[in-house]
Amino acid sequence: MSQNSEMIEVLNDLILINNDRVVGYEKAYDETDTSDTDLRSLYNNLANHSRQHVSELTSEVSTLGGEPATGTMVSGKLYRVWMDVKSAFSSDGRKTSLENSEFGEDAAQKAYESALESEDLTPELRSLITQQKATLRRGHDTIKSLRDSEKVLH
Repeated sequence: MSQNSEMIEVLNDLILINNDRVVGYEKAYDETDTSDTDLRSLYNNLANHSRQHVSELTSEVSTLGGEPATGTMVSGKLYRVWMDVKSAFSSDGRKTSLENSEFGEDAAQKAYESALESEDLTPELRSLITQQKATLRRGHDTIKSLRDSEKVLH
């Protein structure tokens, strides 16, 4: 049972990280100028990726006999407050939005790396987490590329 409880804890941490991403990208979508259709579309897609991840992870936690996590991490809430304050003082909303998004994506990558360090994962769970991490990595790289292009423009 302890192996199951370890796996459940790892999966629930990833559920919370993905919930943070959903809330963060919904907020970024709402605060992004409607003329920035590329960013709004990107944020919507990234939130949808995390919704799918939460669904998959929740199913695995339930299969293991655990109670799937709900809500967000405290650090995520603090991060969003910091993002609000920072954006209030910024004159370049697009660049700041991308920088903040990259910061959040870096945190998600670290959480997935940490999860993969767990020795308690079954090969199937390790595969699922590796696939999700790769999806998140593509989102991170897209954001970084857009952010870098904003630096060149300004």
